[in-house]
Amino acid sequence: MVMASTAMSNSSNDKIERLTSSLRDPAGFLFEHNENIYRAVNHNYKKNFDLLLSSGLYARLVSQGILLEHQEIPANSLAPLLPSDVYKILQIKRLPFISYPFEWCFSQLKNAALLTLELQMIALEFGMTIKDASAFNVQYMAEKPIFIDTLSFEEHIKGNPWIAYEQFCRHFLAPLALMSYRDDRMLQLLRTYMDGLPLDLVADLLPIGGWLNFSLFCHLVVHAKAQRSFKDTVEIKPPNIKSNQLKALLENLHGLVKGLRVKQRNSVWGDYYVNACTYTNAAMDSKYRIVEAFLKRAKPSMVWDLGSNDGKFSRIASAQNIFTVAMDGDHNSTEHNYLSCQKEGNNYLLPLLIDLTNPSPAQGWANCETKSLVQRGPADMMMALAILHHLVITHSLSLASIARSFASLCNWLIIEFVPETDFQLKRLLQFNPDLVFNERYSESIFEVEFEKFFVLLEKVKIEESDRILYLAKTKSTTSTQRNLK
Repeated sequence: MVMASTAMSNSSNDKIERLTSSLRDPAGFLFEHNENIYRAVNHNYKKNFDLLLSSGLYARLVSQGILLEHQEIPANSLAPLLPSDVYKILQIKRLPFISYPFEWCFSQLKNAALLTLELQMIALEFGMTIKDASAFNVQYMAEKPIFIDTLSFEEHIKGNPWIAYEQFCRHFLAPLALMSYRDDRMLQLLRTYMDGLPLDLVADLLPIGGWLNFSLFCHLVVHAKAQRSFKDTVEIKPPNIKSNQLKALLENLHGLVKGLRVKQRNSVWGDYYVNACTYTNAAMDSKYRIVEAFLKRAKPSMVWDLGSNDGKFSRIASAQNIFTVAMDGDHNSTEHNYLSCQKEGNNYLLPLLIDLTNPSPAQGWANCETKSLVQRGPADMMMALAILHHLVITHSLSLASIARSFASLCNWLIIEFVPETDFQLKRLLQFNPDLVFNERYSESIFEVEFEKFFVLLEKVKIEESDRILYLAKTKSTTSTQRNLK
């Protein structure tokens, strides 16, 4: 499993230790030096690495934009800082944001699966194969998936099966099938089973409709039964697979994955701007202009849009070529946002499925193989539009805790305050009648609590609405100038 992550703590500057995300890889490791990301290739991977380059496979994949490009660095520049068994040093591009498979919508996981199969089919043309089919080996630059693990390729021995077939089924086919035939929330099982879903569990969860799909039945149900049959076998002789049989397997998997469709659930947030939005056209235009002006004033390098819905306001930032991570806990909204990004070819917007009240934790061995959402921050700017009142009223969070948390996640903040006169807020209060409203939520309390951590630079009322937009900056990164209107 190879992912970007933080480096292990290092008390000495005379050596470099691998990033904790690559600690399982015997072929090499990732490390950071002078704010650059590098991959060390060990001598035990020399034969396969040389074949990857000399065969032309690396050049082909990079030219198609489906494998992360690297630049070889002269060994003498960093060799004194590295172990003696390092063969090559590669500088790789730092990705703008690291995401994980359980943060993707159905179509993102599906496209990552199709990319993995495409890589395997191309690799076979060059006499190589992918030994790892982990979903964590794929990242999203924006709307396009890209394979990031250069050390996953090895020479293909004629007659051998695809060694990563089972892993592909666990990481890709199993969750996609459950999302397609059961419920999109089944994706979150990947948060528990980081090395892919157990196939016996998937076979039990798959409804009759999935069993009636012959290909799916073979790859998941029969596969699970075969695993149970052979689990106590000491030695299993691998079958001799002809090249046309291997190609047929990959084509079958490709057609199966491509034909899967997510099972849609009813969602208020999925069609929010159509069915549930209370803004007038003038108010919506006003909000759009204010957010745009705030972005132009702050000029952030990266934006996190919390509760982004379908990304309407995220696109104000991405249109200014600001890399924007659009986070929403509703699958329908994230799926719609991602599909729209694909159609637009939006290279600056990354939609992710993230529940802000229970964001992704640090996981894996010693809780260090993946980063928590907090560890992946802070963002230069965060937008929290029409979400504050939900956090307070629906999720019982205090304005004080929200202000403290937001200040740790960003330098700049655009936040929307929804007053007690707002229709949507009154509707929420119907479901929480015990809330001591005036003691926990008001414009004055909001300003008092947020001014403990932020300087509120601008305060602008949205036209034809009682809602207010604030532009703020954390106190640690700003002067004390204010311009409250």
